[in-house]
Amino acid sequence: MVTLIDMMLKENIITRSAIASLVKKNLSEKISFINLLDENIVDLASVEIFLVKKIREGKITLSHLEKIEGLDIYSIIQKVAKVLEIESIDLDDIEIDMKLFSQIPYKQLVKYNTIPIEETKLAVKIVFDDPFDMVAQDTMQRLFPNKPIQISIASPKQIQKYLQHLEMNESIKVLVSNIRKELNQATTGGQKKSNSPAVLKLIDIILKSAIYAVASDIHIEATGKSCVIRERVDGFLRQSFILDKDVFNPLVSRIKLLANIDIAEKRKPQDGRFSATLVKKDFDFRVSTLPTIHGESIVLRILDKTKVMLKLEDTGMSKEVYDIFFKAIHVPYGIVLVTGPTGSGKTTTLYGALNIIKNIKDKIITVEDPVEYQITGLQQVQVRSDIGLDFSTILKSILRQDPDKIMVGEIRDKETLRIAIQASLTGHLVLSTLHTNDAISAVNRMLDMGIESYLLSGAVVAVQAQRLVRKICKQCKRKTIPSENLLKQIQSYIPSHATFYVGEGCKACAYSGYAGREMISEVLSISDTFSQLIANNGSKEEMRKQAKKEGFITMFENGIQKVLEGKTTLEEIYRVTKL
Repeated sequence: MVTLIDMMLKENIITRSAIASLVKKNLSEKISFINLLDENIVDLASVEIFLVKKIREGKITLSHLEKIEGLDIYSIIQKVAKVLEIESIDLDDIEIDMKLFSQIPYKQLVKYNTIPIEETKLAVKIVFDDPFDMVAQDTMQRLFPNKPIQISIASPKQIQKYLQHLEMNESIKVLVSNIRKELNQATTGGQKKSNSPAVLKLIDIILKSAIYAVASDIHIEATGKSCVIRERVDGFLRQSFILDKDVFNPLVSRIKLLANIDIAEKRKPQDGRFSATLVKKDFDFRVSTLPTIHGESIVLRILDKTKVMLKLEDTGMSKEVYDIFFKAIHVPYGIVLVTGPTGSGKTTTLYGALNIIKNIKDKIITVEDPVEYQITGLQQVQVRSDIGLDFSTILKSILRQDPDKIMVGEIRDKETLRIAIQASLTGHLVLSTLHTNDAISAVNRMLDMGIESYLLSGAVVAVQAQRLVRKICKQCKRKTIPSENLLKQIQSYIPSHATFYVGEGCKACAYSGYAGREMISEVLSISDTFSQLIANNGSKEEMRKQAKKEGFITMFENGIQKVLEGKTTLEEIYRVTKL
């Protein structure tokens, strides 16, 4: 940063008096580029033009600029491309030709931070992080002697990220070659391709890769040129493998066989399941197929059986939230709700609650769609809508089974909600989930579904709303200074001289800056006063004021606390809570 400031001083982009004034304000321990922007000392457009000039002169590179907060690296890349009359490429928006990639030694690509992406009749298109690196260009041209190379430019970090993903492909080149040999044998009367040992080894590598990455899902998709395998890690998809297109069919056929799915049926969606022991742990894989124009899309949900034993206190609940929720799930009767969007960890929270309250004295029955984890000591029932076995039907039958506690996987309609409330009013503890944005909205949602306010006021014990936020990667964690505008927005939530952190992005976190997730939550305990407010059809604003009066801590406030503890970033809290 000091180097950039020195360069701008020499070129009169900024003045020494402006820097001296900024230092006197003592905005932070060190001057950042964001400080210069916030104080209107520099104009971003002028700085970008200046930096493009310096890149052309070889005084600075895109790799250096990517480390400076406040700069839009993609805007600078586009300006450099325009000046040089070359193409700027977003690697997330294009499809890499794997046959072309396999023609070049991987070590050469890493050395020059470059990737060949497409071959046309006239040229081979290659992306570079430095369009002025003549040694890299000469090397690439020698590797493609029959056609001229077409130089393109992309983000250095993005190239590194894709090279990391493609590194795995180097290790499975032999497997892919063996799969092709076995396919050829199959066409000449050899063994069946679905029984290919090479395909089984490839599946083993794909599954292990996802498990090591702590992924929740694996997506296997056919495209026009290749077979793309992606993993959902911390709520976001990222590419793990890009294979040649001819590998797709034998790979999908074998997965369908493992999951007891009809391999001949490719026109209709299908569901299946299989179990496997990998890295000394037992996993269940829930398989879903969907026909697409390029072939079937396969999604595998990874169910780690050890997660069912996760303790509530290990999910990231703050002590205040945990104490209220713990007290709520130990009441003899009533309904306790966990709310949030899909993928916010609601089921994990319910399983954690069941692990706390289960004992030999009580009969606990769950109704789920589907049963994700099997828990000893519980009677678990799976929804089967195809034979009329839905939530409400099962719930009616459960009440005749003399249960003490009931867990309903999800309340989807008025009938299920009404039965659940009636069960809670007749001496049962009912745990369930609902889709709402916050805890107070859950009360309004149930009233909107047609439940009488007097019934609701006597049934609901507590409502917890939650989200999952990504945690900062410990390997590349560093201090940061948020923009002045952002600090003004959260001024009332933070102490003076608060310290903030960010993940710079490294190989360990696939250059995302984040690794792992943790819960942020809010819990609304229904007091007698609040219950009376529900019975009197109080407005949402009245409920919010009463909750605040009783010490209610919002999810956003809980998230800010995680930021101050150095666990996550302000940007992540704003992204998840959408305030």
